[in-house]
Amino acid sequence: MSDAATSAPPTERHRFYEDVFAMLLGTLLVSIGISLYTKATLLTSGAAGVALLFQFATGINFGLVFFAINLPFYWLAVRRMGWRFALRTFIAVGLVSLFTWFTPGWLAIATVDPIYAAVAGGSLMGLGVLALFRHRTGLGGVNILALYLQEKHDIRAGWFQLGIDALILFCALFMLPLEKVLISLLGAAVLNLILAVNHKPGRYSGIT
Repeated sequence: MSDAATSAPPTERHRFYEDVFAMLLGTLLVSIGISLYTKATLLTSGAAGVALLFQFATGINFGLVFFAINLPFYWLAVRRMGWRFALRTFIAVGLVSLFTWFTPGWLAIATVDPIYAAVAGGSLMGLGVLALFRHRTGLGGVNILALYLQEKHDIRAGWFQLGIDALILFCALFMLPLEKVLISLLGAAVLNLILAVNHKPGRYSGIT
């Protein structure tokens, strides 16, 4: 067998416009998923889940809470992942906060079945986060830690986030009906399954 057949494929660097497109598309998908969750009173993962809990409890806009919650994690992003990753993550968090602020005016949702919202919203958020991960961009909070652990210690980002999600959903038992918590768990499983299946270490070689 020739060396060409056995050698690894060359790593292809993402172009700037590809990173921009992935960031816009990924954050838009996440924002639509969050809008479905907000309408159905469901929870999602990580810092976004905490922000949704806070919104349900206080009525403060998700975007404001989500942006504020992520501020402490940028230090870890700069220290462990580099300033480029931290800057892209900061922009992505800002875009999600902005998109979720304006989405209710762009997309009027009168009613949505909670199970549909969990599956469709979880899929949209999973695909959005996957697009961001593949362009070395996170959504702050747990995503920063999950991506760092995967790159440095080969711990699957999806499985790690699933454990964190379980903790968030446990806290939600004190705020939401059990039915909504169980349906949220379904959505979290869909989201993290997409990441676990499609974002394995070494599978995707594109870099930024």
